[in-house]
Amino acid sequence: MNRSNGSSSDRSITTGGADIGHARTTTTTTTSSSSDFLQLDPREAPRGGLGDWLARRIREAIADGRLTTGARLPATRTLAAELGVSRGVVTEAYRRLTEDGHVAGRGRGGTVVLAVPSPPRSPSRQGHSTKAPASRPGLFTAPPDLGVFDALRAVPTRVDLTPGLPDLAAFPRAAWLRAERAVLAGLTPSDFGYGDPRGTPALRTAVARWLSRNRGIVADPDDVMIVNGTAQALRLLVDVLRAEGITDVAVEEPGSLGVRQHLRPLRTPPVPVDAHGVRVDALRATGAPAVLLTPAHQFPTGVVLGGERRRELTDWAREGGLVIEDDYDAEHRYDRPAVPALRAQLPEHVCYAGSVSKLLAPALRLGWLLAPPAYRTALVDAKRLIDLGNAALPQLVLAHLMESGDLERHLRLIRRHHRRRRDAMIEAIRTHLPGAVVHGAAAGLHLMITLGEQTHPGSDAALATAALAHGVKVHPLSWHTQLPHPPGLVLGYAAGSPTQITEGIRVIGGLV
Repeated sequence: MNRSNGSSSDRSITTGGADIGHARTTTTTTTSSSSDFLQLDPREAPRGGLGDWLARRIREAIADGRLTTGARLPATRTLAAELGVSRGVVTEAYRRLTEDGHVAGRGRGGTVVLAVPSPPRSPSRQGHSTKAPASRPGLFTAPPDLGVFDALRAVPTRVDLTPGLPDLAAFPRAAWLRAERAVLAGLTPSDFGYGDPRGTPALRTAVARWLSRNRGIVADPDDVMIVNGTAQALRLLVDVLRAEGITDVAVEEPGSLGVRQHLRPLRTPPVPVDAHGVRVDALRATGAPAVLLTPAHQFPTGVVLGGERRRELTDWAREGGLVIEDDYDAEHRYDRPAVPALRAQLPEHVCYAGSVSKLLAPALRLGWLLAPPAYRTALVDAKRLIDLGNAALPQLVLAHLMESGDLERHLRLIRRHHRRRRDAMIEAIRTHLPGAVVHGAAAGLHLMITLGEQTHPGSDAALATAALAHGVKVHPLSWHTQLPHPPGLVLGYAAGSPTQITEGIRVIGGLV
């Protein structure tokens, strides 16, 4: 019987298959009504909240190690019978855990634990201190160096709201393994030798088709070069542009600190971004012959480059300018289809970079670069000298995922995950940071908030430092600016559960 439709006195609760629902009306000495599984007792649940209670108790068991990665949960019918509740209650709890990325259905293999979340620390469980271990001194207050992202990732925290990660717990392990087996079965001995530095023909063909379907780009496989993520694409471009005598590449303001680091030693004059995207008049004023843009979902503001700005940018490019398009998370759009890539309009003037870091996982180090013909030979030569080309086997597996439709199915799945987590973050900000202004919530894996001086008179670096001391990682907006800007934070939501997101924003709200 469903918890909300009856009292605890008339519920039938079983342990080990024995009916003890009427224990109080017989002479039996049984006084407990707990399930063998985690010693669950539905009488602990608030009325009308049995599904929430069950999901929370399983989540706690995963966090404290009673349920380890790979452990299989009881079948919904079995657990419902043990607890004396409707099967729908258990199904709903499992659904919530699946959305959080804690468990996943494996068909006949049942529902298994995928990942162990970082448990929220509280005075009752961790003593009186809620602070994380000390991080590197000056992590946010000192000028960020090349190792700053590594240092931040290394700090253990209970809630990670840094931008840039997708739902890693949702990585399609079963589909990847199927694809890998299929690829290995079809390889010949010669396939294990050195290959084309541009990448395997199979993946270059699959990427060309993927970009045609999803980004409106018409490209031949020979236009595609496979790289170790967008980071390597930028480093290759730096070397080639310097050889061409180009010393300045304009960047968006605010804009990614990581991008500026990858563009060293080129100069990166800032070009302001407003509600319509990069200001092309300001770009012209810099005199830079090239610009790096994130037009589909600007980082970090989330602005989409508007139609009028696209026309202005087209004129600038046709006058001799070069656009480097970082299409880092364009597939993650929630309110409408993503706008076509700039490369679709200006193939002769755009170097287009994309990757699977936001689709699958950064650990794969797989991306692609499409450059105008004038730069291709130099880029291939640079790639050949650096590493002779990416590892072939992961390329072939990714090509299989793209061509089989598995990657698009995965994208549809994680879009739903990411949207729910985005909604949880916005609701938490509304509740705990009512003075914050939210930017860029319609797409991507992060959003930006700005905090007026009346809300937080100190710097955003100080706020990020305080949050880290309380176990919450964020990026201060000042990391991603070169010019004066109102204080703010850049917050990622894709890799955390709604519970973790809410807790992290609650902590930040308390600090503000």
